[in-house]
Amino acid sequence: MDKLVNAAKDFLDDDKDKRQDQQQQQQYGQQQQYPPPGGIQSHGGGSGIASFLGNLDLDHAQQTASNNAGSSGDKDLFSNILGSLGQKQTKLANEDLDEEDAIKQHKQAYDSENEEEDNKSMGTAAAIQALKLFNKGEAQSGSGSSSSQSAFLGLAMAEASKLFDDKASKGKVSADADKQSVVQKAGEVAFKMYLKNQGEQQGGMMGLASKFMK
Repeated sequence: MDKLVNAAKDFLDDDKDKRQDQQQQQQYGQQQQYPPPGGIQSHGGGSGIASFLGNLDLDHAQQTASNNAGSSGDKDLFSNILGSLGQKQTKLANEDLDEEDAIKQHKQAYDSENEEEDNKSMGTAAAIQALKLFNKGEAQSGSGSSSSQSAFLGLAMAEASKLFDDKASKGKVSADADKQSVVQKAGEVAFKMYLKNQGEQQGGMMGLASKFMK
């Protein structure tokens, strides 16, 4: 009789342990599934990133880059750089952008043939050039913010690709400059230009153009 009582007790203890384990697993699953009270908080310009990436069509950006770069373009190169930009989004959002220096780099690259250009100067200059061309209506297709943001980013990469080839043909690139780095830099600067503009609520692409093209 004692054996039956002990066996029943052991069974009930095991069943209790199993139910406790199940409750703990359910609670853990709920913690993983739902955000904390108040929702997920963004840090370091996260709202601007979400706005930019949420409206960004990477396929459209790549197509715009390829179409505008012509023979200077490389579809795989543009695709790889767009992927890299997505991975670096938080870092880029936290980096400052010197607007006066960007405009200076543009003037030097496009109005002067006296100096050799490096990755930073060519990439920055190309992003400003893309903004100028974009403001004139180039590279736009479709409608809405998704189209404009994607087209701007694609055009910046295209202009960087063309600028590098032009400078290289004239022997006006520094020894450590390479096309991929120039195009990457142009994409990063275009990315930061837009995020900076969004953070200051300057009114989308038109606000961006008016800000940098004073």
